[in-house]
Amino acid sequence: MHFWDILHRWDQVLTLFVNSFHIPATDQFMMFMSDRAVWFPLYLLIAFFLVKRLGWKKGLISILCMALTLLVCDQTSNLLKNSVARLRPCYSGPMLLGGLHVLEYRGNFFGFFSAHAANAFGFAVCSSILFRYDTKHTYKAFIIWIFTWATLLSLSRIFVGKHYMGDIIVGAMIGSGYGAMIAMAARWVFARFIDKEKIPSPERQRDSSNK
Repeated sequence: MHFWDILHRWDQVLTLFVNSFHIPATDQFMMFMSDRAVWFPLYLLIAFFLVKRLGWKKGLISILCMALTLLVCDQTSNLLKNSVARLRPCYSGPMLLGGLHVLEYRGNFFGFFSAHAANAFGFAVCSSILFRYDTKHTYKAFIIWIFTWATLLSLSRIFVGKHYMGDIIVGAMIGSGYGAMIAMAARWVFARFIDKEKIPSPERQRDSSNK
């Protein structure tokens, strides 16, 4: 067997193992976690606190950066899904015969990589880095909570039968990379342009001292 065949086989085994932990209660919970629409209030709440903590200029840039992260993650996922053309497990005969528990059939046929995982981890990384620009607070509780949320949301895609574990891992890595790059670019803008406005020029300092 070739390397990719072995990797795909292990991906199938791991996906079926995680997917097997289903009972009616977890099915309902994972369906809830997997629904993007229910998380829009969370995005708005985090946006509100970013403006409150960082000020309106940095807050507005932060909101735009998080929106850009979600957009880039989503579009990259769509591009690769159609290019790689790897069937979702819910449309795979071997996975269905292997006992895959399917809760959702919506979406196109291809699933590599998971846009849910990329968006969740991209948003988590981006928002965490942006919040940490406020040095008055550590935001440890927020960071733990947001990454727990991203992990559960990503794993829910395996529970509903839409993605392999490999789709989740790659999506999380790509999303984290995009989130980190965009957030660091925003922090550079903060330091280079916005914070610089608060530092008085030498001329202003001399004028104020003469007064």
